[in-house]
Amino acid sequence: MASTFMDIDDVPAAAATPALNITRALGANGPSMTPVSDVVPTFRPTKLFQRDDIKDGKSQPYVLSIDFDDPGELCMTSESDETIQIYNVKEGRHDKSLLSKKYGVKLAKFTHTSSSIIYASTKQNDAIRYLATHDNSFIRYFEGHDGTVTNLSLHPGSDNFISCSTDNTVRLWNLGTKQWTGKLFLNTPYLSAWDPSGNVFAIASPASGSILLYDYRNYEKAPFSVFDVLTARGPAESDAAFRSWTKLEFSNDGKHLLLGTRGDGHFLLDSFDGSLKAYLRKPGAGTSRLAAGETDGGNTESSGECCFAPDGRYVLSGAKSDLLVWDILKGAGSNKMLDPEHILEEKRETAVVAYNPRFNMIATADRDLMFWLPDPHV
Repeated sequence: MASTFMDIDDVPAAAATPALNITRALGANGPSMTPVSDVVPTFRPTKLFQRDDIKDGKSQPYVLSIDFDDPGELCMTSESDETIQIYNVKEGRHDKSLLSKKYGVKLAKFTHTSSSIIYASTKQNDAIRYLATHDNSFIRYFEGHDGTVTNLSLHPGSDNFISCSTDNTVRLWNLGTKQWTGKLFLNTPYLSAWDPSGNVFAIASPASGSILLYDYRNYEKAPFSVFDVLTARGPAESDAAFRSWTKLEFSNDGKHLLLGTRGDGHFLLDSFDGSLKAYLRKPGAGTSRLAAGETDGGNTESSGECCFAPDGRYVLSGAKSDLLVWDILKGAGSNKMLDPEHILEEKRETAVVAYNPRFNMIATADRDLMFWLPDPHV
């Protein structure tokens, strides 16, 4: 697996810098576009990627984040050895390794142009970096945070994005300028999410046990709604309402808000009034990764182990083993507890999970990246 130097690293004089050359058309053998409900029980681990550039007895690095581009044709990971890996979905192959040894990398996300990405630094400073992958050159740095960046959230339809940080600020940015365009001072604002319209964004604050909703056009004003997770926790332990939050995400239909946790379940909230729709119980142990903003425990962080399927009906979650799937249309009982509808077997820990936005394909990882596809014979 050849490595490509980015301009931030010291490049040997003889090092070549090949362009990012990836076949973009999906053919008949690409992932399925069948309705999600028809294929969810049939997903199987299909393609395992192990880094063949790891030598001299070194362990495989941890995958910190997984992201797909808008067309669903490329998959990208950021990893604990300070590299970015890009994979071709149709061909099921690794295509490119990008190095960021000088500043580190985590939370890598595609912009709406598949040839550019943003990611957070892990060394020297807390800048966010904007990279053109076709020639491995930086377009600009977004500087301002003086604490660890815990979350990046790209606007669904424009070049704006949100960053959250342990410096207790939320900053709004536009890819076209290096200066932040807005700033909010909040207590532990570690997670963010846009609603599918892009008119509303949510900020999760574990220390206050609350999720704050803002009108994007008037975010300088107070949040128009505040959800009290402690009040809405249902059968969850009260401790789960104040710590170990791993993921915040709106469903694509805008009706639900998913708050992932490291505990024994995830919160599925009504996105309009904040009421608990269901507590998604994990039947086994959760992952070993740190939650957003956590530094204790000596474990590795991740960008979250749960997500919605594109149809908004299913929630997927990793665990110590297996991939858990809840059907939220089943509805929780009077105790608001909902057990997984499907448990998809996987012996490895599934510490990071992402569902392809355009096709029936799932990617999971701990140290190794796994592609999941529906089994056509089931």
